[in-house]
Amino acid sequence: MYISEVGIQLSNADTDMMGVIYHGNYVKWLELGRTQLIEDAGYSYLEMEKAGYYAPVHHLDITYKHSVRLGDQITVQTWVEENHRAKTIYGFSIVNQEEKVCAQGSTTHIVVKKENFKPTSFKKAFPEWFQKYEEIKKPTT
Repeated sequence: MYISEVGIQLSNADTDMMGVIYHGNYVKWLELGRTQLIEDAGYSYLEMEKAGYYAPVHHLDITYKHSVRLGDQITVQTWVEENHRAKTIYGFSIVNQEEKVCAQGSTTHIVVKKENFKPTSFKKAFPEWFQKYEEIKKPTT
């Protein structure tokens, strides 16, 4: 299993009234993690779009475990949890400088045609990319 990592730069604008990082920022971080994984695998989401496809979020799940505060150094760890013809599930952990898991979760994406948003097979539209995900995904138990 391959795990991609990307560091996140925090700013004061990311905090809420309680002085912790606003929960909505985590969704953006998951996307940054997914984008990094795609690039690490040798592919580009922009190239997917140029080819006439999108991969929108179908489902999102986040569990918050420990507050992230301004001054923390965080890393998003991302992997392919599951890879199917019709959907890909990305797993995530957000960890701080002490390696404490602050949040974990997943996003499920489907591939759709740009012109009509009709779902299509990831395996059919991008066979090499699909195969790469098969090689790096989390092993089934």
